[in-house]
Amino acid sequence: MKILVSNDDGIYSPGIKALANAMAQIADEVIIVAPDVEQSATSSALTLRRPLRYKATKLSNIAANIKAFRVDGTPADCVILGVHNEGRPDLIVAGINLGPNLGYDVIYSGTVAAATEGTTMGIASIAFSIGLDDDDINFEFAKEYAKKTALHVLEHGLASRTLLNVNFPAKKPLGLKLCRQSTHQWDDNVVQRKDPEGKDYYWISGKPIGTDEKDADYHIVKSGYVSVSPLHLDMTEYKTLKKLEILMNE
Repeated sequence: MKILVSNDDGIYSPGIKALANAMAQIADEVIIVAPDVEQSATSSALTLRRPLRYKATKLSNIAANIKAFRVDGTPADCVILGVHNEGRPDLIVAGINLGPNLGYDVIYSGTVAAATEGTTMGIASIAFSIGLDDDDINFEFAKEYAKKTALHVLEHGLASRTLLNVNFPAKKPLGLKLCRQSTHQWDDNVVQRKDPEGKDYYWISGKPIGTDEKDADYHIVKSGYVSVSPLHLDMTEYKTLKKLEILMNE
């Protein structure tokens, strides 16, 4: 059994080592293919206007059945090159992202995009993220839930064009809950400043906007549970499609 691991925090992130080591306990072969530098919020961007470099990389504190490669591109690039160079895996996992990917975060997340890219190839894929607090991150509980989820997907598969988005709370979870995607988003703020030459530059920032949707991912993770949300690549809004049929008669 072969599992491909990627992320958007970069190949040296402790989260990807934790995830790869967890997968190494259930797979014969684990391949890490990840960006050489952080690629957060790159979504599903592909590098099409320059060549990409794919280099074998030595990582410390990883299991013997793990190979690692770094790519000077995006998470989606990494998945494409990983499948091309190492062969089709049985499962693609992304993460463990340093910070949650809840609600509308999935639109921007490079970690979710890596799982999305695998899904477009017809490969079962899961994205994993973990909440942050002021303490050092403890990946041990996340590794156990990641193994459990991966084994379930390997045994039962996923529906066509469907991936799983899994989020861990910062502390030891109270349990696991299946849920829908929330409407959590960010209150965007643009900071305008001057560079040393007096020219304007801009920095996009913001703060998270929570929701009170008790059946959705944001509230569930904030309540101390692991959230597992199936996401689908078909973004068609079918009710509106039906309503638009009136245009055909005008």
